[in-house]
Amino acid sequence: MPEIPTAPVLLGGEPGSFPHGVLAERHPAIIRQVREAFPYGPEQHRALDALLESCTAGVIEPLPADAHDRDRWQAWGLAAYEGRSWFDVPWLWSESYFYRLLLDAVGYFGPGPWQGIDPFRPAKLAELDAPDTDEELAALDDLEGAADAERSTALLHGSLWGNRADLGFRLSASSADAGAGRAGQDAPRVIADDSDTLWSLLPPSGTGTLCLVADNAGRELVPDLLLVADLLAHGRVENAVLHVKPYPYYVSDATTADVVDAVRRLTAAPGAVRGYGRRLWSAMADGRLTVRAHPFSCSPLPYAEMPGDLREDFAAGTLTVLKGDLNYRRLVGDRRWPPTTPFGDVTGYFPGPVAALRTLKSEVVTGLDARTEAALDATEDGHWRTSGTHAVIQVSGA
Repeated sequence: MPEIPTAPVLLGGEPGSFPHGVLAERHPAIIRQVREAFPYGPEQHRALDALLESCTAGVIEPLPADAHDRDRWQAWGLAAYEGRSWFDVPWLWSESYFYRLLLDAVGYFGPGPWQGIDPFRPAKLAELDAPDTDEELAALDDLEGAADAERSTALLHGSLWGNRADLGFRLSASSADAGAGRAGQDAPRVIADDSDTLWSLLPPSGTGTLCLVADNAGRELVPDLLLVADLLAHGRVENAVLHVKPYPYYVSDATTADVVDAVRRLTAAPGAVRGYGRRLWSAMADGRLTVRAHPFSCSPLPYAEMPGDLREDFAAGTLTVLKGDLNYRRLVGDRRWPPTTPFGDVTGYFPGPVAALRTLKSEVVTGLDARTEAALDATEDGHWRTSGTHAVIQVSGA
């Protein structure tokens, strides 16, 4: 395995930094959202209050001795971080542990009447059923007569920019229009584009397997599924494997239930999109499209530390596509990389060709040329790293 370069790990302790804002502001906002999502009882309210106190002013505490996943979290570093401030451990780790404890607070892991109830489901369904989603789906009618290359490119970019609907990112904005305001100032643009290489790995006569590691549910998962349906229907891949989370995570991350909701939404829609939905339903039924939910998908570790069985899954694929900001952070390592660090250098460990489709919503970025970085820093005051108005399509291992 090639030696992986290194850079300082992102922590949340620097006031004014993006990670600090997530820990100090976004996480309390998410707790408030969850409290209002369901008519939880006093037990859940007390647990949420305790989590709020812990994650803002307390220290990381161990899981109960009888927690079903205690050994797994011990292996993922919990023993080393117990008793330390949430702001003094790797940001990726503290974020992930927060969501694990949030689910515990509302009784998700049970036993009890709230076992298995996704605390983020109301927000996910509201987005999936929003009028904006209808408008986006209706746009597929315009692609019906398009050439294959035009349609494929449109669906690829739909999947790429679908990430701007990330519920957790929108929740942290100072107002409902904050993201739109920034988007108006910073025209959306792809600042690194390896799409030609991506398509070269998925030729029209392809017989291989696409692994797509999903990120968010709702209006992001829909264009991901549309892209998969198109690749299957037009022979660019023979099979597809959709990797989702085994339990709710990071507010809007997709689970198997969210995949089912999205496919049902497509099959019930009017126009061309209904055909996509039916093709997806059929592909799931006959095994050409399978869904997997590996426990490592909810781990606080980078993909460089993935277990052997998951490595084998990705190695068997023709191409693995990782969607979204969190997967990007886990792919390259959640570190303060100089943006000109070659993408291939930090992903050389991956067991096969890998592509990242990601809109930028955190400070981690690699694979830019020096001129692009300088121009962005000079004209956009650093917001380009976190505003969700810039994106990358990056490929390595081809």
